[in-house]
Amino acid sequence: MSVRMEKVGSLIKEQLSKIFQKNFSMSEYGFITITDVLMTPDLKIAKVYISVYGDKNKKRKSFDMIEAQKPMIRSMLGHSIRLKFTPELIFYLDETIDKVMRLEKLFRKIHEEKGNNDDSAEL
Repeated sequence: MSVRMEKVGSLIKEQLSKIFQKNFSMSEYGFITITDVLMTPDLKIAKVYISVYGDKNKKRKSFDMIEAQKPMIRSMLGHSIRLKFTPELIFYLDETIDKVMRLEKLFRKIHEEKGNNDDSAEL
């Protein structure tokens, strides 16, 4: 990834975070975090990864509402950054946090079972 792609992606991530914080109610949309923004080499498309706190239904509902607001979000972004053109936004639901939490839970369970097996082996 080029330095320019990274800089533009970072700028878009920062501005989108501000847009979401200012214009999207947590009670309606949940707690939304922009986890990453990846730009295409021509800087015309921004792949925006978002994380939504809540259960699967809340995440899906929030994601669908964000998708419906995409033209407005892009317009706000265009007014807040100085680029030749405003990139098309493609939103992805980032489930990395969920995967990490499942792995941690699994590791804890394995650790507890191993501890229980060690205790019974000593008897």
